[in-house]
Amino acid sequence: MTTLTKRATIYLEPNLHRALRLKSIETSRSLSDLLNEAVRTELAEDADDLGIFDARKNEPTIKFEDFVKELKRNGTI
Repeated sequence: MTTLTKRATIYLEPNLHRALRLKSIETSRSLSDLLNEAVRTELAEDADDLGIFDARKNEPTIKFEDFVKELKRNGTI
């Protein structure tokens, strides 16, 4: 199966570009492959976070100020 790709122009900080080039050489992988993997990993983490948020959406919330007052009241701070 042929994978279609899209071309994009990105701008990297010089040190990040150098690190990426060195990793590419060390791992015998293309810059595109390394960047695609990094983006996939980041998006997967976002998807996991969204799933966790969704699972906890019905939990009760408490205002930060009320939480701090409770910590003071029970002697934690």
